[in-house]
Amino acid sequence: MKDYWWIILIILFGMLISGIKELRRVDVKKYLNDKPEIPPHRDNNAEWDKDDDWPKKK
Repeated sequence: MKDYWWIILIILFGMLISGIKELRRVDVKKYLNDKPEIPPHRDNNAEWDKDDDWPKKK
């Protein structure tokens, strides 16, 4: 393995190049136009918010 370090570099370089090629194919404007709507945020503590543990002011 010590003598074949250059093969690992070639594989990593090839992965980097193919990743860059795939990212260049992404059309950002088309994605932003067809982006699905995000549902409204629901608080996970919604049930607990009703039960107020603080003492009430008189």
